[in-house]
Amino acid sequence: MKKTRHDELEAVYLAFAKPLYFYLLKLTGSDIMAEELVQETFYRATLSLDLYEGGQVKSWLFKVARNAYMDEWRKKKRWGWVPFYNHLSNSTDFISPYGVPEDELFVKEVADEVKDILELLPENYRTILYLREYEQFTYEELAGTLDISLDQVKVNLYRARQRFKLLVERLGKDFERGDRYDVE
Repeated sequence: MKKTRHDELEAVYLAFAKPLYFYLLKLTGSDIMAEELVQETFYRATLSLDLYEGGQVKSWLFKVARNAYMDEWRKKKRWGWVPFYNHLSNSTDFISPYGVPEDELFVKEVADEVKDILELLPENYRTILYLREYEQFTYEELAGTLDISLDQVKVNLYRARQRFKLLVERLGKDFERGDRYDVE
């Protein structure tokens, strides 16, 4: 039986809505804005799906999401909005009722510190680190999503990691306590 376009779109939505939401949440720092941008991403994807010619749907969708975010960022910038800065929203942070409370608190503190350091990075470094380390994108997927060459992916990822490490050193952060919590 042949899949209809509706079935294909539904399958793509079910597979990628959640990862896109978390990606956009990291970029915006806002639950509401992330939800709106996911909807905008799928709206744009639906409109241009006929123009899309195969390949990696994942990297293409993340590229569409990034473009939607950048459009929103430019629009907000004209009105004096400060991007990537929202310390009021902690609704995605939670502490599990299971486990040792001290360990849970340490993990939360480290995650908050990593998030704060990531917010200090330029957008292109923050994006490439997030997609590689949190979403486990391959270098090829990064190249497709960010619309840059494979060599530029390697250079940007190296520079982003170096800048992250430098910020960790300058801020005097210590992520050593058994497990590794840094972004490498």
